[in-house]
Amino acid sequence: MNKNGAPLLGDSRDLFRPKTSDIPAQPGVYKWRDGEGRVIYVGKAKNLRNRLTNYFQPLYQLHPRTQTMVLTARSLEWTVVGTELESLTLEYTWIKEFDPRFNVVFRDDKTYPYLAISSAEHVPRVWVTRSRKRRDTRYFGPYAKVWDLRHSLDRLLKTFPVRTCSQNVYHKAEVTRRPCLLASIGKCSAPCVGRISAAEHRKMCEQLVGVLTGRIGKSYIAQLTREMKEASAELEFEKAARLRDQIQMLSTVVEQNAVVFDSDVDADFFGVESDELEASVHAFYVRAGSIRGERNWSVERVENVTDEELIADLIVQVYSETAGDTSNVSQSTVVTEQRNAIGSTQTVTATDALARAQATRERNERQGQTGRADLLAPISPVPREVIVPIEPARREELESWLSGLRGGAVNIRTASRGGKKQLLDRANDNARQAMQRSKMSRISDMGARTTAMNDVAKALGLEQAPLRIECYDISNTVGGAFQVASMVVFEDAIAKKSEYRRFAIRGADGQGALDDLSALYETLTRRFRHGNIAGDSGESMDNERRASEQGEQVEKPSVQQNVDRHHFAYKPNLVVVDGGKPQVMAAAKALEDCGVDDVVVCGLAKRLEEVWVPDDDYPIILKRQSEGMYLLQRVRDESHRFAITYHRQTRRKGALRSALDDIPGVGEAYQKRLLNHFGSVRAMREANAEDFEQVKGVGKAKAEAIYQALHARDGQ
Repeated sequence: MNKNGAPLLGDSRDLFRPKTSDIPAQPGVYKWRDGEGRVIYVGKAKNLRNRLTNYFQPLYQLHPRTQTMVLTARSLEWTVVGTELESLTLEYTWIKEFDPRFNVVFRDDKTYPYLAISSAEHVPRVWVTRSRKRRDTRYFGPYAKVWDLRHSLDRLLKTFPVRTCSQNVYHKAEVTRRPCLLASIGKCSAPCVGRISAAEHRKMCEQLVGVLTGRIGKSYIAQLTREMKEASAELEFEKAARLRDQIQMLSTVVEQNAVVFDSDVDADFFGVESDELEASVHAFYVRAGSIRGERNWSVERVENVTDEELIADLIVQVYSETAGDTSNVSQSTVVTEQRNAIGSTQTVTATDALARAQATRERNERQGQTGRADLLAPISPVPREVIVPIEPARREELESWLSGLRGGAVNIRTASRGGKKQLLDRANDNARQAMQRSKMSRISDMGARTTAMNDVAKALGLEQAPLRIECYDISNTVGGAFQVASMVVFEDAIAKKSEYRRFAIRGADGQGALDDLSALYETLTRRFRHGNIAGDSGESMDNERRASEQGEQVEKPSVQQNVDRHHFAYKPNLVVVDGGKPQVMAAAKALEDCGVDDVVVCGLAKRLEEVWVPDDDYPIILKRQSEGMYLLQRVRDESHRFAITYHRQTRRKGALRSALDDIPGVGEAYQKRLLNHFGSVRAMREANAEDFEQVKGVGKAKAEAIYQALHARDGQ
């Protein structure tokens, strides 16, 4: 037992321990849950990977309270955000929502500060507040660092001296015609005594709002940066240091927060990441300007549906479950919920217009009494807006259906800019993370890998599972330039990157530019003519070598592959090519010409995910959601990625070719000497033949050859 009474007999963290590489190195918020799904701890991190790995240290290195928490937990999940400020804000909101038992902060009624501007007043004022109970006031924030906020406001008042006093102080100054101290030190323009008109003062407030919203904030920070550099150049380092600190403080105020909106924002944000077989969807629920919850789904494409149809089917299924009517759910996709962060206080009981109006009235009353958003009120299951990355199919029909469920107008739209676009990007990032975790969990699961290999063996009629799979892909530009090929290797359904190989296609003239079938034939021929030792026993050859040295006779010599990293390994059980029947026939011809008759060949066509085999007029159709299809797709996609990477490297090197590369007798060493002497090829073109002779190692003949080559286009 530790000091808090938690048993230390076993380490339950092993039940859900994520791989370090699976955790993103980005800002975010994480939640620990117990065995019943209750959130027991909410935390924030500037770098999720660094923070979460600390929880998986040996237990004796953790604080007793942390030991109790991690041993109570049975799952861990995280949400990626854009900045540290967003993680602070989201952590605060969700601690209030879930009331986790292991969180010791935010138990009181303290909130983050806001910067408020009373834009509805005749002479607006600005002040720092922790409440949002005035409806005629515009609020900016919340901000996590109140000290930086106050100092940034102090700096802004020197440039935009707007009113900050209360109504009583302002009225007293109007009566006595004596301004307050702030007017004397230049931090108020004193509209109370007529030093500035109300219209001019309002224009100044609009400029201040422009800084806070970022509309002119960047240009204002750029102005301060120029002043800092000028002060540094004039050796006024104290002034430069003050400006530097002001820039840093102002940056915290100008920093945009994509997880907090105005109080009237009521929307669901759906982020999507998809491939040919599955998709991951992540949703943020925003009610009254705050993220009240999130959900994540895994979607299997039972049929060949487009992304537009997939989003439409998802919207129908999600809101049909909320309404309790699943009769409209499509059968073209299978939607499985992976994560549901809807707290006990977030009950979706406001299911009609009357209940929603009652909940809104109660929320406004509580906000007027406490000065903060009411996170206990029920939320509406159908919002005013549904924000999606691409416009779904049947949009008007869906809007009409959702409007009937809500009892009011509902708009489905995409976001192209502003805070809503930023939160939609966050949802897309989290969907991408969920997709990656789903695929990695499938790879790490030995049972899933075994099932995948058995599915492939059954579909292709193999006697045993393909323990080693090699996949090939061709990549080039239009016209066949920079043509390359890739070979990736999977052993036990896991990528073995140490045995990846890449090929520069040569062709008959050594320049490549073959058609894809000829390039594939050349690649496979080059692979199976070298390092192709069959029958590798997997045994060490040390015993055989020792027996030979002692002059003993070896009854059964061991056979071992060439393990040098520049050679190929033993033959695969299965060769996969990216393409359909023509590519499969070319691959089969290459293996036949190399005398290889114990390797199975198949191709995976990308458009319909069909599996082709040689001498068969019809493809093999695997179930789209089968583990075997996932394995073949993963192998094919990895070969395509590897080929594209090598092709881009080759093309980049080709684009850097110099005019000196085509001159006979001028290699890399001479090019360096010439560039060091002249500085550029342009300077060489302006030189004469005698100037080239000044370069070490360049004689008269070579100097003349260089001069003629550089001026060949001029006809000289």
